[in-house]
Amino acid sequence: MITKKAYVAGGCFWGMEALFRVRPGILDTEVGYIGGVNDNPTYRNHPGHAEGIEITYNPDETSFKHILDYFFRIHNPTTIDRQGNDIGSSYRSAIFLQDEEEKTIVQDIIKIVNDSGRWEAEVATTLEPYTTFWAAEPEHQDYLVKNPNGYTCHFERFGTFV
Repeated sequence: MITKKAYVAGGCFWGMEALFRVRPGILDTEVGYIGGVNDNPTYRNHPGHAEGIEITYNPDETSFKHILDYFFRIHNPTTIDRQGNDIGSSYRSAIFLQDEEEKTIVQDIIKIVNDSGRWEAEVATTLEPYTTFWAAEPEHQDYLVKNPNGYTCHFERFGTFV
């Protein structure tokens, strides 16, 4: 089976992972740090890194486009450096692009989301080049499975955009 990976950030990685991990076609999720300045970042030391998620998926069962559709429904992509109670660049809305094809798909989806008028403001999600994805510490992986009453600000807000 051929698999693909997508890299997104939309606030605290716990809530993003909990929702994506059970989606059709998603084979694996891992939370971590991406887009920052230091190697081997940690929860306490990740300057410039976003709390991101690596999504491994089966392209025969889902697509990058459908992953993005869900991404734009489970967090507020119109806020800059903030989701819920979490504030700072670690919690920015970002998509880490691996190639030009992904960039084109993202731009098309952002236009659809903006044109829908469902959000009160325009999408502020940053498009950043993929860099190294650094897995977070084990206690952060599957956090809401281990701690079902843990904090999250992620939930499905709308039906599909595409």
